[in-house]
Amino acid sequence: MSHPALNLTHDPQATSWLDSANGSDFPIQNLPYGRFRPKASAEAFRCGLAVGDQVLDIAHLATQSNWLQAPGVDTALATRAAQAAAHDLRDLMRMGCAAWHALRVALFLALRSDASPAVQHEVSSALQALSQVELGTAVQVGEYTDFYTSYYHARNVGIAVGRGSDVAPNFFWMPIAYHGRASSLGVSPAFHRPMGQAMTPGQTQPMYGPCQRLDYELEMAIYVGQDNAWGSPVSMDQAESHIFGLGLLNDWSARDIQFWEMAPLGPFQGKNFATSLSPWIVTMEALAPFRLPFARDTAHPQPLAYLDGEDLRGHGGIDVNLSVSLQSAQMRSQGREAQEISRTNFKHQHWCVSQMVVQHTVGGCNLHAGDVLGTGTISGPTPEEAGAIIELAQAGKNPITLETGETRAFLSDGDAVVLRGACERAGAVRIGFGECRGEVLPSIQA
Repeated sequence: MSHPALNLTHDPQATSWLDSANGSDFPIQNLPYGRFRPKASAEAFRCGLAVGDQVLDIAHLATQSNWLQAPGVDTALATRAAQAAAHDLRDLMRMGCAAWHALRVALFLALRSDASPAVQHEVSSALQALSQVELGTAVQVGEYTDFYTSYYHARNVGIAVGRGSDVAPNFFWMPIAYHGRASSLGVSPAFHRPMGQAMTPGQTQPMYGPCQRLDYELEMAIYVGQDNAWGSPVSMDQAESHIFGLGLLNDWSARDIQFWEMAPLGPFQGKNFATSLSPWIVTMEALAPFRLPFARDTAHPQPLAYLDGEDLRGHGGIDVNLSVSLQSAQMRSQGREAQEISRTNFKHQHWCVSQMVVQHTVGGCNLHAGDVLGTGTISGPTPEEAGAIIELAQAGKNPITLETGETRAFLSDGDAVVLRGACERAGAVRIGFGECRGEVLPSIQA
């Protein structure tokens, strides 16, 4: 699997000459990629990196040369990598791990506090305040697949809807997934409540109308970085080199529409109306200090050989703290911030990111750079670690109460849901994922 190793870019003592980077979600040990353009402009989105409260314009920086001259930088490879990213982030992705690393080292050294005045001047000319730009989807997404990899989520939903705690047998043997719509995936902050069919309990005929059981799903996005040829599966030894990085993802779900249509096929209109992404891709190399051993509960079957490996066992997990906050329209009108309603960790997933990539390709499916794989809802072992409101509110039987006194069995119009993520541990610099935000607008009657 060959996960990225620790190197100079993970130095916890390193600080930046850009003061806002130090102690922020985006220190120089992070350097996540995204796309931006000036606010209120019609310009095309271009590639940048988040550094403190600034975005670094890769296209502008690629025209400069001083920042590439530091000792230890593979100048030729870093130059080609910057030029590729300036054109299209997918071009950088397809260059592979060596190019990703070369550009990361060059950027890290150029932003480190001991960079020369000439380098600082050159890099400063490529910085723009995040407050002055519009952020787009981090990369042009070609295909989207959503997995189902949390044992706790699967168990909790079964209990909430009255099916019991049993989980389908195939869940324990392979990462299950369905193909979603890339066309309705993005960072846009608001969407309309979907219309559709649903069958009310006790009725003999479905009703058509606005979704009554709108939910969020706390997930992470896996960004594919390398193509694999059609008919050529990716092995566990190769999987990590095919993953560029991770972001946050909200797989909005119309539960009443979803449960009616999923007989016998999978999600369709219950899922295809909106999927929200955070604007930044945190690279796998940035996550190296936060890797964990992969450990399967001994009460559950161990993975088959094609989904197992020594490196997986030692480093397959990733320690990411995650939270969900909700802000109602009333809270917004009163100037209240979003209220945290759950907190969990990515380490609880039953399947790891490398196993999802392998399972996706094992039949010969060809993934492309820029494709997104959703991890499925991320829930933990305790009730407060639920990654969806259907779990928290027990399918509406036990509504949650907000600080305003409002209650929620499912989401209401005007609700904004905010996902956040960060990695923290002793001896490492905290790195953040930013936030993934979305607001529910009233339905548009067809």
